[in-house]
Amino acid sequence: MFGRRLDDTYAPEVRAHLTTLTVARLISNACYRFAPPFVATIARGFDVSVGELGIALMVGELAGLLAPFIGRVIDRSRRRNSMLVGMTSIVASVILAAASNSLVLFTIAVFALSLSKVMFDSSMVVWINDHVPYERRGRVIGIIETSWALGLLIGVLTMGLVTELVNWRAGYVVGAIAMFLSLAAVSRKLPEEPPRPSENHVTNGSLRGAPLLIVGTMFCLMAASQSLGITFGAWLEDDHGANAAAISAVVFFLGALELIASVTSARRTDTWGKERSVMYGAAMMVPSGLLLVFGADRVILGLVLFIVFIGAFEFAVVSALPIAANLIPGSTGVGLGAAVGAGTFGRAVMSAIATALYESYGFAAPGVVGAVLALTAGALTLAYSRTQRANSMGANIDS
Repeated sequence: MFGRRLDDTYAPEVRAHLTTLTVARLISNACYRFAPPFVATIARGFDVSVGELGIALMVGELAGLLAPFIGRVIDRSRRRNSMLVGMTSIVASVILAAASNSLVLFTIAVFALSLSKVMFDSSMVVWINDHVPYERRGRVIGIIETSWALGLLIGVLTMGLVTELVNWRAGYVVGAIAMFLSLAAVSRKLPEEPPRPSENHVTNGSLRGAPLLIVGTMFCLMAASQSLGITFGAWLEDDHGANAAAISAVVFFLGALELIASVTSARRTDTWGKERSVMYGAAMMVPSGLLLVFGADRVILGLVLFIVFIGAFEFAVVSALPIAANLIPGSTGVGLGAAVGAGTFGRAVMSAIATALYESYGFAAPGVVGAVLALTAGALTLAYSRTQRANSMGANIDS
């Protein structure tokens, strides 16, 4: 299904396995994204406040700080093997989350889930880099990243409906079963490949200078997204009396817009330019976040602004991934790991800050913080683009 979106100029193995990998990513994204929309529901299950559960999710996101080290492991490993390790760990961590009888154990589960997700996601992107030239990666990564939206649109929606019918633990069980089936499919269909050159030596790549601007961009984008993503469910419950089914309905529309954003990125990012696309998305996030000062008290206006904010984020972050994966030529895992680590650290920081702001000032406060972070992300990307252009001009003059 997804492979048909690529013509015959792409590698046969990419077209053959794109659907299997995208479905696997969809399910892992659903497991990962399940908690924030239902943060109030899960908090009640542990008899804790939204702020306390926010701290648990913050600790879980801190696993992203290990992403650069995971990237080095991936650079020296066979991509299929590291993908399977990540998927197996996702299954185990989701089962642990469902079985948790305390907030501490749940925190350990979401930490393990975040760490496993970094391993799986990074391995998949490195596999793509092995088979697709940089100038054409935007389309392939854009297609794979539709799984972020579909994970919400299909996966979280399904888990949310199960939560309404049974409880949130059953929602996690559904995710674990689906992830196990996907693990079996990837193990069966994705063939073993001979070692890549980078697997036979120690990777010495490092980040310095302009690439750090993209690392900062990923931090700001992911933090901005988390500022609203972790608080909108509680806002709907507390201010507008929504239940799990109503939140699931919002998740459906949110996922639909994210899907549109991902498809647009797949079609346009390589044409418009990756840096410019990131700036376009960040620019759309700023006004929609700021306008929540007026929209938080009106459920329809607030939802429209929130959905636009998240859709613009999706376009920006999907456009940024090919840049992040090329920060250190020849050492994809390290550069991507640093960017992903910064992004998940941004989510971790905002998990605690956004929930605390929400409890003190309401939904508008995380919106304003998200807008400021989006503006910063756009500025950092602009600085990176100008630096790269200046370096390119200098190289042309020297030659």
